[in-house]
Amino acid sequence: MLRFRCYGKSSESQGKMVKAVVVLKSSEGVCGTVYFTQEGDGPTTVTGSLSGLKPGLHGFHVHALGDTTNGCMSTGPHFNPCGKEHGAPEDENRHAGDLGNVNVGDDGTVSFTIIDKQIPLSGPNSVIGRAVVVHGDPDDLGKGGHELSKTTGNAGGRIACGVIGLQG
Repeated sequence: MLRFRCYGKSSESQGKMVKAVVVLKSSEGVCGTVYFTQEGDGPTTVTGSLSGLKPGLHGFHVHALGDTTNGCMSTGPHFNPCGKEHGAPEDENRHAGDLGNVNVGDDGTVSFTIIDKQIPLSGPNSVIGRAVVVHGDPDDLGKGGHELSKTTGNAGGRIACGVIGLQG
């Protein structure tokens, strides 16, 4: 029987720097690039910039599938290898792909840095080949009381997405 570890160290990533990138696009003019870096078994640093979004908070998640054959709808649910409820990035009970919100300025752009320990770039729970999705509304971080709060954060439609790929 194959078992996946939800969190912890993977001997294959000891001391190695892994980099990944995703180019986000949408039919509505939203675009951006997001970079992922992880050294050894340390946390993953996510840096990026997006443009073409309405000002305010937008849910930002890693989704389970790197499939964009039907646009962002075919990326599946949030990446959740441990079967937890939706939550905030700092919550113990959260999907691994729950990265919270990005806060877009009045000019429709945002630059951000997120450091997270639940989205490794190697090992059985690697996010390589999965998708990043930017949502149209704020993520309520599982605390909004809406019927979708504990599954999607009630973050609204999927307005931009792309597949995470290894970077040289």
